[in-house]
Amino acid sequence: MAKESMKAREVKRAKLCAKYADKRKALKKAGDYEALQKLPKNSSPVRAHNRCKLTGRPKGYIRQFGISRVMFREMANQGLIPGVRKASW
Repeated sequence: MAKESMKAREVKRAKLCAKYADKRKALKKAGDYEALQKLPKNSSPVRAHNRCKLTGRPKGYIRQFGISRVMFREMANQGLIPGVRKASW
């Protein structure tokens, strides 16, 4: 499990990114890069990092399901993910 502070930091970044998205888009279109630099660093969408919705694990993230590979494997083996089955041939 990830630290709660790390999860909270990612949530904060996502909120800032959404808040400044329109302003950032307008400044980029106008080519005003000095004003862009004055915006908060965490308002940039590049700084956001995908994390597992269940554990907060930052690595091994599977975008289609929104969880890490470890949780995906556990849930798939338990039959909790519809349409996913362990391969055998």
